[in-house]
Amino acid sequence: MLDLLESVERDGEQTQRHLASELGVALGLVNAYLKRCVKKGLLKVGEAPARRYAYYLTPQGFAEKARLTVEYFSFSFSIFRRARAEYGDAIKTASSRGFSRIVIAGLSDLAEIATICALECGTEVVGVVDASSSQPKFVGFPVFASFDEVDRPFDAVVIAALHNGGEILRDATDRYGAERVYSPALLGLSEPASRSEAS
Repeated sequence: MLDLLESVERDGEQTQRHLASELGVALGLVNAYLKRCVKKGLLKVGEAPARRYAYYLTPQGFAEKARLTVEYFSFSFSIFRRARAEYGDAIKTASSRGFSRIVIAGLSDLAEIATICALECGTEVVGVVDASSSQPKFVGFPVFASFDEVDRPFDAVVIAALHNGGEILRDATDRYGAERVYSPALLGLSEPASRSEAS
């Protein structure tokens, strides 16, 4: 909804097909959302050249866009704080077990948070493993296509994959053992190593 309102604010005369393409959703879904927004009083409809329609945000539409923006940022900061706390805990636990060199599995925003936490804890990031990435470096660290390609020794793996996380977790655990693989709870893959071993 927020993306739709922002797109209409930028250019209310774009076709529904263009909106659907820009938002990456089906044309029918855009049509349904536009109708819903008009019905709620968030948008007004006017005629545009070539028998098209133009959409305009109403004052209520601007207010709703502002509310959704605040909600989005609040949610994003909440996720960031949680991720930072969980990765910080995982890396501190690894460090307390003598694991001072880690590999981060999965190139994502979470990998960036994990590298920040590692730097704060004095833990060395040897690299990032991501089979789907073609970039050679990620925030200054080398990127490898697999664990086998990592060219320096490491003690533990920290999972940061947003896709195929379960598969990556199983592979890392099979290779290195559960006590050397850390998966924060927010990924929903498993209990972090520190909790499962404590129980």
